[in-house]
Amino acid sequence: MKKVDLDQTFGKQQVEASEREKLIRRVFNKVAPRYDLMNDVMSFGIHRAWKSKLAKLAKPKANQTIVDLAGGTGDIAIKLNAPDRTVFIADPSIEMLKEGKKRHDIPCIASTGENLTFDDNSLDTVTIAFGVRNMTHMKQGLAEILRVLKPGGRMLCLEFSRPHKWLKPFYDWHSYHIIPRLGAWIAGQPEAYTYLIESIRRFPDQEEMKDIMQETGFSNVSYHNVSFGIACIHIGVKPN
Repeated sequence: MKKVDLDQTFGKQQVEASEREKLIRRVFNKVAPRYDLMNDVMSFGIHRAWKSKLAKLAKPKANQTIVDLAGGTGDIAIKLNAPDRTVFIADPSIEMLKEGKKRHDIPCIASTGENLTFDDNSLDTVTIAFGVRNMTHMKQGLAEILRVLKPGGRMLCLEFSRPHKWLKPFYDWHSYHIIPRLGAWIAGQPEAYTYLIESIRRFPDQEEMKDIMQETGFSNVSYHNVSFGIACIHIGVKPN
């Protein structure tokens, strides 16, 4: 299986990690005002069903402390939130958090995945949707999630993955030819969506991501394909 260079930017060019972080931050700040609309258009609204499944699999309970990492505008945190538990949104993009504040009052923290501000063994659940692939150092980010989880706590990661073989040609055509044009039409940022598509292409497939999570220290690692593998929910548990 081909290894993925997680520190590449789009194209073949290699840049320093700090430059990649600036690029990612710039991309999301640009698309923040219409990010949710773009997700609806690009996925025909299916991303909402994926996120609902993620929230259901998270099984939020009373008295839990839950963080939605890379939570952006808060669409997942809203599903997890309730008066009997504590939910936070953590995201490095201030513009995304500002957009979210227009529709919820969930506490927000400006934080990268690689440097979380939470104490060791303090969280029951961490969810992250379409954010792991944008970490400058993914393994460091996974290690941070493991650090802040309580023993027995769970991480649930929704990410684009490898679709079934029969679907891949259609999916690739849609990704390379339609999505950047939609980005130009609706969000006015075709280069941002070109980056997002390239980041999806470089992300580990289902089995490789499982291996990476196990190497990081998660136990009982599993995954659930959605929409024939276009996306995947990865689940890992912090050992007792």
